[in-house]
Amino acid sequence: MEGSNLPLRKWYLAMVFMTFTKKGISATELQRQLKHNRYRTVWGLMHKIRTAMVQRDSLYNLEGMIEVDEGYFAKETPENTQLKRGRGSQRKNNVAVMAESTVIEDVETGEKSSHCRYFNMAVLKSHEKEEINELIQDHLSESAIVFSDKSTSYVNIEDIVEIHITEKSNKETTKTTLKWVHIAISNAKRNFLGVYHKIKGKYLQNYLNEFCYKLNRRYFGERLFDRLTLAVAKSYW
Repeated sequence: MEGSNLPLRKWYLAMVFMTFTKKGISATELQRQLKHNRYRTVWGLMHKIRTAMVQRDSLYNLEGMIEVDEGYFAKETPENTQLKRGRGSQRKNNVAVMAESTVIEDVETGEKSSHCRYFNMAVLKSHEKEEINELIQDHLSESAIVFSDKSTSYVNIEDIVEIHITEKSNKETTKTTLKWVHIAISNAKRNFLGVYHKIKGKYLQNYLNEFCYKLNRRYFGERLFDRLTLAVAKSYW
């Protein structure tokens, strides 16, 4: 907040509205709620808060059993752009998604299910395996057990973590081994489409940061605002 020309009250109100619902709030709606004249100022305020969110999340690594996969997120493209089809389309951004998943077995029935704690999402600038490996090295514990499909993007991961287990990608895999990453991808896409409609590619990471920050604290309830206040109080920008 240091160096900001906005009143402290508007910072607090912005944080209240951004944590009030898990679905998020658009800059247009927040501008209306704050009764502020300049849209650009409110938009910039929201991105500063999102920066604090990701900086806070960056303090923690994912541990244990980790699901890793990728999803394609729509982004705003200029009109009259000659679009490619399929992988590499200018209309899509490739996003790596990591979910900390723990297997739970029912003592009475022996039925197994999984419980998820933390998530991390990162926009990929390329499809190179080196970029995936760098993300895993930065965000996962060395003792992690990684589950992924057999994509060529996931090569030599076993050199970075304890164990790397791969399965052929199919409908069954998305419902079991990679269940939580696909739930997160689906929920994020639905969220962005319903609230923000179109997101420019260079800002997509900021929106993913907000989504993951709130998802990782989904059980905090009213305490989410308190935690965000502490995060923003740090000088991250």
